[in-house]
Order: sequence, then structure tokens, then C-alpha cells
Amino acid sequence: MVVPDLTNPVLPPIVRGVEEVLWRAGLACLLADTDNRPERETALIDELRARRCEGLIVATATRTSPAVADLAHSDVPTVLVTRETDARSLPLVAGDDAGGVDDAVGHLAGLGHERIAHLTGPSNLSTTVRREAAFRAAMAAHPPAEEPVVLHGEAFTIPSGRELTAELLRIRGDVTAILAGNDMIALGCYQAIGEAGLRCPEDISIVGHNDMPLMAQVDPPLTTVAIPQRDIGAQAARTLLALIAGGIGVAERTLLATQLVVRGSTGPAPQ
Repeated sequence: MVVPDLTNPVLPPIVRGVEEVLWRAGLACLLADTDNRPERETALIDELRARRCEGLIVATATRTSPAVADLAHSDVPTVLVTRETDARSLPLVAGDDAGGVDDAVGHLAGLGHERIAHLTGPSNLSTTVRREAAFRAAMAAHPPAEEPVVLHGEAFTIPSGRELTAELLRIRGDVTAILAGNDMIALGCYQAIGEAGLRCPEDISIVGHNDMPLMAQVDPPLTTVAIPQRDIGAQAARTLLALIAGGIGVAERTLLATQLVVRGSTGPAPQ
């Protein structure tokens, strides 16, 4: 299994789901971390192929990964998890980002928010593209919401979320709600809002995405789109086993249902 950053708390439950299914099938899971670097991803995939691994589960570093593109034409059974390439040439298992984002925007609109911003990660990741497209579609479906503000950061991290929120407050200080690209960015939003002397949710409501461990323990507890992390890993492993067995009936895209978990970080839009 090839992952982009194992320090991201959303990944360990996915890895556990993979390991549990593969272990019951008599297979061990070898784990490699690319540090979100395409050249390292290529080197690690080449190394795993050289060691004749029976199959690969990959959360790719970029939407245009040459190593993943090569896998699509190889004899190595491969499944993509959470992230994919633009070519969409390999089976994908992920959460239903569109459904989750639509639920989040609907929740904020129901609370009276019209000026909603989306703070997200780099555009070279499929996760960014899927969630941003879903956000724009959801905002268009909830008039009279204003033209949405979308800002991209360098990474899905707490520092990036802090920087994006500070920029947002400089250019659009009237925003009343933020939909973060993931929970890490949302935690950075908390920091920047506090530093600006504002309160969550009294001044700005915040919604995350993924429902990482401990999101119910932050202050205020984070409203977030929960993805079925362990189930995503388990389904990716089952899909890989089906490919190894011949690939009959394997779905091209398996999107598992998400759930909006409403907690204390969202409230009515300020008047």
C-alpha cells in the first residue's frame, strides 16, 4: 500500500481496514509513504513491483502521476483509494465527496448562511477537485447564496488552514461560514479566527471533512463530513482481491456513503 502522508490522521484507519481484509485472505500489507512527492511515489512503486508484490493499493500523490498511469497498463492488480488520476483508468474506492459536501452546504444554508467560503488544498489533487466541484454545485443549488469564495492552500494541513483563513478575513471579512477541505484545514481555521478576535460559531461557522479521530474533543467540537475510513480500506482490499482473482465484476468506482456529523462549530448566521 502506497500512501501520501501517514501522519495525516485520516489514513491509519484506512490502512487498518486494508490490513484486516488482506490478513484474513492470507496476505500481508507492506506500507510505503511518498511524502506527497511524485518522484518518491515513482521510486516506491517501482521498488514494490520489483519485489513482485501481488497487488497495489495506492493513494496517489498527484492527479497526473506517471507511475500510476503506468500501472494501468501493467500486469500488477492495482486499486486507487481516496485519490485518483485524471485518466480514471484504475478502480477507485473513496467516500462520496459530492454527497457529503452537498449535505454540509445544505446544513449551513439551513442556518441562514449565504456568504460561505471553501478553503481547500492544492489543485493537483483529485480530492481538491472533487470537493470544490461539489461545493460550487451545492452553492448554486441554494440561492440566494452569494458567489462563493474558494481559496487553495499548499497542503491539507493546519498551517495551511491558518494561512488561508487569515487571507480570507483580509479579502472577505463578511464571510459567515467556512467549509474546509478537510479537518486539518478546519483546525487551522480555528487558530486564525481566534487570533482575529472572532468566535466560532458565533461569528463564523466551520465545517470540516473526514471526521478524523478526536474531532469531537476540540473546542468547539467540529461539525464535519464523516467518511467511512475503515470501510474504505476494507473495500479497497476486497476490490484488490477480486482483481487478483481475475477481476470479474469489479466496479470502476466505489463511492461509500458519508454522514454529516453536526457538532458545536456551526450555528445560525450572525445578523
